[in-house]
Amino acid sequence: MDTPTLLAHLETHDTALTLPRGGALRWDDADLHRAAHAAGAEGYALLGLAPGARPWQRARVLLQTLAASQAGLDDPARATAARAARVLTLALPPAHVITVLLALRRLRANHKHTTRAVLRFVLEHPDADALIAARRPALRDCFEHALGAATARGCARRIAAGDTASDYLRRRLLRFLSPPAAASADVSARVRALYTPAAGDARDGTGGLGVGGHGAGAAAGMPHEPALPVDAPRERPATVTPTNRGDIAATLVHLYRGGPAEDLYAALGRQVGAAAAAFPRFDGTVALVLDASASMRGHGDREWALMSQAAALRMVLSQVCARLEVIEVGGDERAPRGATDLATGVLDALGADPDLVAVVSDGYENLFPGDLARVVASLPGAGVATPVVFCHAQFTGGDDLRLRRPAPALPQRGFWHQDDFAELLPWMFGHCRAGAPWLRTALRARLDALDRQADALTTGLAA
Repeated sequence: MDTPTLLAHLETHDTALTLPRGGALRWDDADLHRAAHAAGAEGYALLGLAPGARPWQRARVLLQTLAASQAGLDDPARATAARAARVLTLALPPAHVITVLLALRRLRANHKHTTRAVLRFVLEHPDADALIAARRPALRDCFEHALGAATARGCARRIAAGDTASDYLRRRLLRFLSPPAAASADVSARVRALYTPAAGDARDGTGGLGVGGHGAGAAAGMPHEPALPVDAPRERPATVTPTNRGDIAATLVHLYRGGPAEDLYAALGRQVGAAAAAFPRFDGTVALVLDASASMRGHGDREWALMSQAAALRMVLSQVCARLEVIEVGGDERAPRGATDLATGVLDALGADPDLVAVVSDGYENLFPGDLARVVASLPGAGVATPVVFCHAQFTGGDDLRLRRPAPALPQRGFWHQDDFAELLPWMFGHCRAGAPWLRTALRARLDALDRQADALTTGLAA
């Protein structure tokens, strides 16, 4: 699996899944997702939780994970995929999840892990009552697909007659639910609601036990927001300045401008430590080619903006990486000056025998323009397989970079705010072999945290 390419796709491609009435499911990147899943089902499911992944991409990961067989997976991999799928059903807008569940029905996917995920969404979602009221026919069809129509209707009849915990219900329905939910009266009420016709439902002439259409009905009351937010909200300032691009960069700007060093260094240590604590330890070696030329300092209202953000990245990496080699070109962090010789910096960086070379620059190569591109192009012929990536220091996320791409063939990613590190580091480390265990550890920790939140939501169902 080409992890950097897949990560970039997950973060940028947000075309909706569509399910035309009577037609085939439409998703324009199905082959990419199937190939990624085939390369490693567990790692693929974890990537659905990667910071910055778009909602419709997470919906595709959920669909592929639930549609595919788990034959050949060991128990830990199955458990990880199941936990990731459960989190995704709560972390996506409910309408996205319903589209996925209806797609599974259209695809006739009926694995045990599929059944469990469908039933838990329909009956355990914190907004299940409102979802059933808004999309009753669709959710009833999903419920019947999960259990089989005859079994689902049999469970509904028994519940309607007052049965809540018979052996029949335990074997055919309750065993698929989480223990708190399975014992909750809410589950019985929701099953009854699935089979209670409401205004706007298609009439099926079977007392509510037939398969109706997927009309909107009461869709005006449909909850739109995820029950479990995955990515922390990012508040972007209306006007960007050198000091509102994250705490570390702001403190560095004050230091560069001659602020009270003792207090600022103490604050800087706390801020860098807190930022680095969000990432696991990277056991490999990173060689960082740091552009410290005059253009990185900037001038006027933008003075120190780029240099402070680049230095912030350097400081975080110094605590995350087991070994960080820094090669400064064009000056140094406190005294940017002169021209930018990125090509020589890359060659020096390769001499450190790193797992990864990362160039951090604003993209102005003004000493020997085109030299970096020529050097990079010559590396494979010289037997150099070390990956080289370009981290583009920007003033805002909307910077025009058309004239600032000194090596277009290099993998490139921009960053302008400290919050961008959450997506930048996985992208960087994903390019090298030593980054694979790091990425899996980071995503497992993320899954653990989200799973605990999901448990709290499910426990609240039975409260």
